[in-house]
Amino acid sequence: MKRTDKESFVQEFRERLQESPAIFLTAFSGLDVKSMTVLRQQLTANGAEYLVVKNRLVRLALQELTLPDLSEWLEGPTGVVLGHSGPVEAAKTVSDFAKGHDDRPVFKVGVLDDSLVNAEQIAQLAKLPPREQLLAMLAGALEAPMSALAGALEAKLQEMGGLLEALKEKQEGGGD
Repeated sequence: MKRTDKESFVQEFRERLQESPAIFLTAFSGLDVKSMTVLRQQLTANGAEYLVVKNRLVRLALQELTLPDLSEWLEGPTGVVLGHSGPVEAAKTVSDFAKGHDDRPVFKVGVLDDSLVNAEQIAQLAKLPPREQLLAMLAGALEAPMSALAGALEAKLQEMGGLLEALKEKQEGGGD
């Protein structure tokens, strides 16, 4: 790769890192090209991407960013997962893929909201339900108290209507 190509790649990669809400570094040793292609396809389908980048180029891309120092984890073959649609989907996709491929790739470290997360924390993220399911659970949790409130208000309105009807009948009966 020519120097100018490397410089443009580093600049483009830096922008992708900056735009991604979730970044995970993985060790992918032991995966063949076919498996890597399947992983990339699965990640793309879930709003993420997987890049195999030379550690030196990753270090160069990180230099001008406010992200934590990742140089400690840039040893050996490193794959970079950029979770554009969020951390849960990307972590879950890689974890599910690894279960069927001898636990590869392996998470090294991640960055979420400019904070480092270790491999155990990423594994916990992967166990969370998908975003849509979490939103449905939240909606359900909010719906129950609202339904109870609506029911209580309706009961009070019916009670008030009954009292007004009784008052009307009493006044009509008292006027005769």
